[in-house]
Amino acid sequence: MKKYFGFWAILVISFAIFLTLSGFDSIKVGGFELRSSGMIDRLTKAPDTAVVAHDSLACMPDTVVEQPKEVDETPQTILFIGDSMLEGLSPRLAAYAEANGHTLYSVIWYSSTSEVWGETTKLQEYIEEFKPTYVFISLGANELFVRNIAERRDKFVKNIISQIGNLPYVWIGPPNWKPDTGINDLIAKNARNGSFFLSNGMHFDRAKDGAHPTRKSAGLWMDSVARWMPEHAAHPIKMDKPEAAKARPKRVIILQPKK
Repeated sequence: MKKYFGFWAILVISFAIFLTLSGFDSIKVGGFELRSSGMIDRLTKAPDTAVVAHDSLACMPDTVVEQPKEVDETPQTILFIGDSMLEGLSPRLAAYAEANGHTLYSVIWYSSTSEVWGETTKLQEYIEEFKPTYVFISLGANELFVRNIAERRDKFVKNIISQIGNLPYVWIGPPNWKPDTGINDLIAKNARNGSFFLSNGMHFDRAKDGAHPTRKSAGLWMDSVARWMPEHAAHPIKMDKPEAAKARPKRVIILQPKK
């Protein structure tokens, strides 16, 4: 190692002189001008933040930020129709109605489907009777596993929506407990923009039958619909969260399963 000591000493001393000279713009030695290599500047310069900073917005795809729509503050007469899911949803919607100056009428048709409602004029008859200014629907839970559903149910979904006419509405999709065969897609395709609430994918605590949400979970389900409305519903209405967990609609009509 001793025979290399002199060699390494010369290299270290040379590098030290090189760095020292790099600290000056230029220096004259024996009539020659030595210019700085800029090594010191490059070793001590702070990073260029404009280059290394991560621009998160530049990395994101183009997005459209949906602005909240103007909420209709006027009292509404609400008609809520559907299947047995209304047992859990209706009391919570009634609490919203009571707290926000609305009037709620509920029609529960047990075991009903879009076909059961869509092959009749029941909805139109109730609209004529109660004269609602807003309609809520909860249908589809009894049609999760219908084969060729687009062909078999399309005309009925269309008929339900046509009976609503120009009234604003929200169709609350079924609370899937298994993948469906297309009922959610069918409703979404036919519903007006901002009139379909997709429930599939949400977490629900289920009753013993494994299908219906518990009453508490159904209340949280309706809370989700209420939170969704200001930014996404085509016609949002005043739905401030009530203190009461539930209430009674002004009237509840019960229809038995169709034989």
